[in-house]
Amino acid sequence: MRQLTTTPRYDAEATISPDGHHIVFTSMRDGDLELYSMNLDGSEVKRLTHEVGYDGGAFYSPDGSLIVYRGYHPQTPEETSDYQELLKEDLVRPSRVELFVMNADGSNKRQITNNGAANFAPFFHPNGEQIIFCSNVSDTTNPHRRNFDLHLINIDGSDMEQVTFYGEFDGFPMFTRDGKKLLFCSNRNGAKHGQTNVFVADWVD
Repeated sequence: MRQLTTTPRYDAEATISPDGHHIVFTSMRDGDLELYSMNLDGSEVKRLTHEVGYDGGAFYSPDGSLIVYRGYHPQTPEETSDYQELLKEDLVRPSRVELFVMNADGSNKRQITNNGAANFAPFFHPNGEQIIFCSNVSDTTNPHRRNFDLHLINIDGSDMEQVTFYGEFDGFPMFTRDGKKLLFCSNRNGAKHGQTNVFVADWVD
């Protein structure tokens, strides 16, 4: 075990590229929650995002050429002030988070969801053309919108499809490398309300 970062605040949400050479992670080293990449030994740190707001939860595509991540970028002075005041207390309010894709070097950023919901935990399908993620976009009856399901979307933002239909929380999906199994977490079958367990399902395209 060896320490890779030494900044005094948040360095977290790190994932490794498929070739094992790079790490993408979220950091507050420049005063905002931005995405950075670095070599596996912690060298050559590069900032990838520059918009005011939270960027995190990043994963590389199977070929390592793309990064998918979640982001909240305040749109008004009031939203910006609210975000920055919370950030002073190391807090964020993740009620509206959209998904983005960019090249692994931080270029060509594009937003792939625009539904005003809390979209997070994106992960690439092994085909590199689709992304599975967690969202409460379908929960339109509960004012607290606490029902999260898994959804699938193309990397250009088209053809979004709901995958799970459980009445509480389904989230944090990940495919096996061959695309035959889907791993995810869920409140289903809990011994008590709110308990989260890990599930594996067969994936059929």
